[in-house]
Amino acid sequence: MKAKDIMTRKVVTVTPDTEVREVARLLTERRISAVPVVDEQGRVLGIVSEGDLVRRPELGTERHPSWWLRLFLSPEDQAREFVKSHGHRARDVMTRDPVTVDEEASLEDIAELLETRHIKRVPVVHEGRLVGIVSRADLLRALATRKAAPEPRADDRTLRDRIERALEEAGVRHEFMSVMVSGGVAHLWGIVDTPEEREAARVAAESVPGVREVRVRLNILPPGTRALIGAE
Repeated sequence: MKAKDIMTRKVVTVTPDTEVREVARLLTERRISAVPVVDEQGRVLGIVSEGDLVRRPELGTERHPSWWLRLFLSPEDQAREFVKSHGHRARDVMTRDPVTVDEEASLEDIAELLETRHIKRVPVVHEGRLVGIVSRADLLRALATRKAAPEPRADDRTLRDRIERALEEAGVRHEFMSVMVSGGVAHLWGIVDTPEEREAARVAAESVPGVREVRVRLNILPPGTRALIGAE
């Protein structure tokens, strides 16, 4: 799936000259956490989020840096902070040059972007113009509504091989583990180092298409025992 498949197409936007009070009203009435700021051609100039509006003199929440902290702030930083907290237009308070994605961007790339940039949504553009927006909520909806792929038919031996590969991909050390599959039911026997590895082994086996059920009978190896039995 791609951005164009899950994005919200009817995006609430504002112009650079929209008043801050109007932006706050839109966020409240539409129950959204941010709005893109666009020009007449639909190009994204910035984005105004709830976080951009919480430090305001009208609320008595503007920052008042201590005198010693001001010593470390350049005149440019102080001026920028003043405009951010006291400005009356979207252009004054918006986060400029926000990250955007193309409508062909994969969901994996979008999720990585949201996570690494610590943002909650990303505008989607086509030929430089806003065509939608993808939020964390959109990703969750895609997960909730995605239809499960039909389970491929595979014999027990093939399933066993796939489970062992899945265990390796999960980083589970399984030299003291036995994997058996009977009628599509996977049985995991043996010992692992930690409870976390046991859970990872279960999830790895459950993720193999065609496995109907996973029965875990894995014991936890006592600390320090692995070296004694020559496993390292």
